[in-house]
Formats: sequence, structure tokens, C-alpha cells
Amino acid sequence: MALARVARSGLRRSGGAFGSYTSEKDVFSEGIYTNKYVLPPRGDESNPTLSIPSAERVIEESDSEYQEPRYPGLEATKPGEKPRVVVIGTGWGACRFLKGLDTTIYDVVCISPRNHMVFTPLLASTCVGTLEFRSVAEPVSRIQSALGNNPNSYFYLASCIGIDSTKHEVYCEPVSEGGLPYEPYQFKVAYDKLVIATGAEPLTFGIKGVKAHAFFLREVNHAQEIRKKLLLNLMLSESPGIGEEEKKRLLHCVVIGGGPTGVEFSGELSDFIIKDVRERYTHVKDYIQVTLIEANEILSSFDVGLRQYATKHLTKSGVSLMRGVVKEVHSEKIVLNDGTVVPYGLLVWSTGVGPSDFVKSLNLPKSHGGRIGVDQWLRVPSVEDVFALGDCAGFLEQTGRPVLPALAQVAEREGKFLVGLFNKIGKQNGGKALSAKDLPLGDPFVYKHLGSMASVGRYKALVDLRQSKDAKGISMAGFVSWLIWRSAYLTRVVSWRNRFYVAVNWATTLVFGRDNSRIG
Repeated sequence: MALARVARSGLRRSGGAFGSYTSEKDVFSEGIYTNKYVLPPRGDESNPTLSIPSAERVIEESDSEYQEPRYPGLEATKPGEKPRVVVIGTGWGACRFLKGLDTTIYDVVCISPRNHMVFTPLLASTCVGTLEFRSVAEPVSRIQSALGNNPNSYFYLASCIGIDSTKHEVYCEPVSEGGLPYEPYQFKVAYDKLVIATGAEPLTFGIKGVKAHAFFLREVNHAQEIRKKLLLNLMLSESPGIGEEEKKRLLHCVVIGGGPTGVEFSGELSDFIIKDVRERYTHVKDYIQVTLIEANEILSSFDVGLRQYATKHLTKSGVSLMRGVVKEVHSEKIVLNDGTVVPYGLLVWSTGVGPSDFVKSLNLPKSHGGRIGVDQWLRVPSVEDVFALGDCAGFLEQTGRPVLPALAQVAEREGKFLVGLFNKIGKQNGGKALSAKDLPLGDPFVYKHLGSMASVGRYKALVDLRQSKDAKGISMAGFVSWLIWRSAYLTRVVSWRNRFYVAVNWATTLVFGRDNSRIG
């Protein structure tokens, strides 16, 4: 009997075979949702490469209503058709790959629950109104125009819920919010080559209350929520009858994690307080404060001298630096391991990233830290025609190479390398499934670190252009570094359209101040 429609009682978002659907707080670094539970095998229990052993739960029904195929979608390409590349994700690595892919050789399908790339280095600036949200969001159809105008290339607003590498198929669930014929609606996409670039998710270390009460800073919607909460607390604190202690709590902004994201956000907050809050919220300007909590040293990847400069500058700007480890998070306070209680009105969590639930569910070799294991050409060696890059991937131990840090420049460089490899094998007729086994791949991927930069507020920044901590090179801090920081990121913004937006936003903020007239 043909595959029947999913049992209505078993696959609802409130539970059932796939479990609960993730909320906005569960969005991963590259914007990929995943379901938290796996199903029993659909048939072939010996298949070691099926990421979620069964992508559907079906029942046999004689009623004709249930005789439709379970998985509509794109079937395998036929002889004479261009090979199809499927890309999962719209982060730095995925979009650099999409931008350079030769669409005269390949058709391309991109699958992601967000239709844009986020320029993450400038995301902190949107939280306080220095930049507007559209300035840091690049539509994926502008990055690769074939997704919008090629008849055989598509962008699907969906989450990948399973991969069957034997059949060369991925299984997806659209981000529909109830607008499709039945829920959950699922489909499949057959691929000739698959690129997994789903990114990572924020590390919470299993600490109770983090996901429920803290804000992450990985997506545009995260920045929107932070900005909304910050402005809401400022306005609520001016309400009649609010006591002194409650004002202090409402206006206490706590940042957990002293990496570049945490430091830059703290610097943006201190600028916002000095330049805007003191002018526009004079009744509560003396109550607002920022506390940065870090377990070790802030900006640990930077030179010692730069770390000391950042510490002095942040302290001078009014940011309180506290060393400690969070034990648990409550709705209005956090508790540290030493028993210290820190009340807060806004809590931003920035402690690094780790593998997502989707990556953990894949029955593929893993590198150190739980990322998808790849060889020196970013191939997943245990399966054919599957590649991985970015935060979700790391070199296997047998390659003799260390797992690269989860940085935007790493993902971008990997995307650039992989698209060159794809275009090369495509020109040698190796684009179809199982057709590139014997083709020479050329030189393997080699990553060279170009340096690190971080803004610390008040027209100051750090620039460390050394390839490693022990290497020699340029490391500097101050106003000139801030000019380098802004110039470098302005040139790295993907499109001229967004470069114009960023430049205009910076200019208007300098002249007229930040936009804090509305919530959201």
C-alpha cells in the first residue's frame, strides 16, 4: 500500500512523534530549527547514515483521503539536467558558498528558516539603535540571484529534520505558523551534492533558567527583543510608585561572557547610556548600569596588553567587571557559584557556541567538541557527496589538524574554498551524485588567521593582527583602531545597498543620536 498521510494524532506541534517545536529562543547560530526527538527506524535499521532514522510516522489507511504521498518535493535530477546542490543554512559559510557557486553548472536549493544572512559583527549595534536592523540583514536572494529567478533553483523557508545519505535526500518542515494544509507539513529534496552549514547554538552549560530568562545575541530577532526590553525597562522605571531598589533592578543590564560579542555589546550599552540615556531619561539616568560577568579573563584570545586596555576602558566607561560563574538564573536575578546574588532587568548571554541538537542527531563522524567531522577538503568521509563547513564542522583527528574556532572569518574562508572546489569538479563533469570519486581535488583547505578586532565603545577599539597569541604582528588599541574596525567591517558588508545603510546610520547617529523613540 502506498505511503499514507501522517497520523493526525501523532504529529502535532504540541507533541507526538517529533516532540515540541522549538521556540524563538531555540534558534541556532545559523538560524536552523530542529526537533528534539528522533523516531524509530522507518525500515532499514542497518542504515548508519540516516540522521533521524525516520522522518515520518505513517499508518496504513484504506480511506482514500490518506492515499497521497507522504513526501512531496524535488526528485532526483535526471540525465541531461544540471546537478543539484542543496545548501542547509544561511550563515557566513553558506552564503559565501552560495555567492560564488557557478549556476551555469549547477542548480541550487537553499533550505533555512530565515531568508537572510546576518552580519553578526555589527549586530550589537542594532540593540541600542546605532544601526537599524535591515542594515545587518542581507536577503539570500540578493546574495545568489538564481534562487529568485532560475526556474530550477529554490529557496525554501524550512527546517531540515533529517538526512538520508543513501537515498541522497533531505527531509524538511516549513516554517508555516499554521498556514499550510496540515501540520506538520513535510517535504523532501533530492540532492547530487549536499552542503551542511547549520552553524551552532549558544552554550548554556546546562545552567537552569538560561533559556527561559536570558537573551542571546545571534540573530536579528534576538537584537530586536533586547532593544525592546531595554527601552521598555527605561520607560517603566519612570512610572510613579516604582521604588529605588526596583528602579536599580530594572535598569541593571547584565552581560554574561567576556568574549568579543559580550565586550562589544557592553561597549555599545555604555555609549548608549552616556550619550542618550543621560539626555533623554534624566529622571532615571543615575540608576542604569552595566555589569559584565566573566569566569576568566575578558577577550582571552587577544594580546595581554589589549586585554588590559579593554579592562581599563570599560571600567572608565562605567561598565562593572565581575569575575564569577553563574550557578542558576531566575526571572529577576542570577546566582553565582559563590552565592552572590545579582538582580537584573536585562540579561544577555554570550558564552560561546556548541553543536546544535540537529548536528548531535546526525549519525556521522564527529570531531572534537561534537561538530561534524570533515577531512581536509571539507568532505564528510563516511558518506558520499556530503560536505560540511562553518561552526557545525571540524577537522577529524586523523587529519592532524586542530578544530578551527567558531568565527565568521573561518566560515567565510571555508565557503570560499568549497565553492572553488565545487566549480572545479563541476567543470570536470563531477557534479552529479557519485560522479566525483576519482577526480583530483587539488590542494586541501588551509586556514590562515587574519587577526581579530573588537570595539569597546567611545570611539575606541582593539586590533590584533597576529596569526596566533605567540606570533609577532600588529596589535594596537585606541581611536585609530576604531577607524580600522569600522572601515574593515564596512568593506566586509556583503552588498553596496547595506554598506550605504550602515554608513548613513553611523552618520545620523553621530549627528542626531540613536533611535530610541519606539519599542521593537
